[in-house]
Amino acid sequence: MTGLRWGILATGFIAETFASDLRTAGFDLVAVGSRSQESADAFAQRFDILRAHASYEALVADPEVDIVYVSTPHPLHHENAKLALEAGKHVLVEKAFTVNRDEAEDLQRLATERGLLAMEAMWTRYLPHMVRIREIIAEGTLGEIRAVSADHTQKLPTDPEHRLNALELGGGALLDLGIYPISFIWDVLGAPQTITAVARLIETGADSEVATIMTHEGGAISTSLSSSRAAGPDVASIIGTDARIDIDRVWYTPTSFRVVLPDGTVTEEYASEVAGRGMEYQAWAAERLVRDGLLEGDILPLAESVAIMGTLDEIRAQIGVRYPSEGTSNG
Repeated sequence: MTGLRWGILATGFIAETFASDLRTAGFDLVAVGSRSQESADAFAQRFDILRAHASYEALVADPEVDIVYVSTPHPLHHENAKLALEAGKHVLVEKAFTVNRDEAEDLQRLATERGLLAMEAMWTRYLPHMVRIREIIAEGTLGEIRAVSADHTQKLPTDPEHRLNALELGGGALLDLGIYPISFIWDVLGAPQTITAVARLIETGADSEVATIMTHEGGAISTSLSSSRAAGPDVASIIGTDARIDIDRVWYTPTSFRVVLPDGTVTEEYASEVAGRGMEYQAWAAERLVRDGLLEGDILPLAESVAIMGTLDEIRAQIGVRYPSEGTSNG
C-alpha cells in the first residue's frame, strides 16, 4: 500500500458509495471538491474529510492530494480527468471512461506524457468473484469458450431531464449500464471482430434498450442486453465445451457463481464476502500500480479502456445515438 492521499471530484451518489467503501477499508481520504462550498462541506462532514473545496480546480491544486477519483457524468470525464492530470494527479475515472474513443485517447496520451496513472473505475473487474472466474478460465476448466451472455437491466427514472435520459448528459442505457456487459465480454473473449447492435430510442434520442451480438477470435459469440426502463435478471454466463460458469444476480456486484458440467454437476460454488459495495478493490489496485511505478495493470489496461470506448462508438453509430458535444460524428 502506498498510502496515497485520495481526493474525490464531485459529490453525487457514486461518489458517496466510493467514499463509504474507502472509509470502511481504511484508505487515506483527504479532500473533496464540488461546484459549491455548501455541497463540498456537507460531503466532507458526512465522510469525515478535512479538506472541502468549492471548485474542481481547487481540489486538483491541493498539494495534499495524490490521486483524484472523477465521479461526474460521462460528458465531463474528459475535461475533469484532464484537469487533474495537468495538475500532476493520478486519476481513477468513473466508467464509462469518456463518451468516445477520441476523448479516451487524449487522456491516454496526456497520462503517458506526464507519467501518471489514468485508470477506468470499472470496479467489477477487481471484485474477488471476478478474480476467481479469471483463474478458472486460465486453468482451462471450461474448455473452449463458445459463448458469453450478460444483461444489465434496471427500471430507472423516466424524467426526460434526468441524466440517464438527457443526451447532453451522456444519457442512455449503453454508457451507464451497457458498459458493464460490454467490458465483461471484452474481459473474457477479448476484442470483438464483428458487432451487430439494435436499440429502442426514447423521445430525447437516448437509448432505453440496447442489445448486441458480437463475434470474437476463434468464433466465440457474445450477447448483451441493457435496459433503463425494465428490470431483468441481471445474470451472466460463460459457456465452454467442458463446463460453464453461471453468475448470479447481480453479476457485476459482489455475488455468487457456480461451475457447472454439461451433465448438470456443480464442481465449484463461490459466494462473495465483501463489506459494502466492494469499490475499494479498484482503489487497492490503483495504489499497488502507483507503488510499483506502473501506469497501467493487467486487469484493465488503459489501452483496453480506450478500445472499449471504440466498441461503444460503433454500437452508437449503428443505433443512431450521438451526443451534442460530438458534433456531426461519433468521435
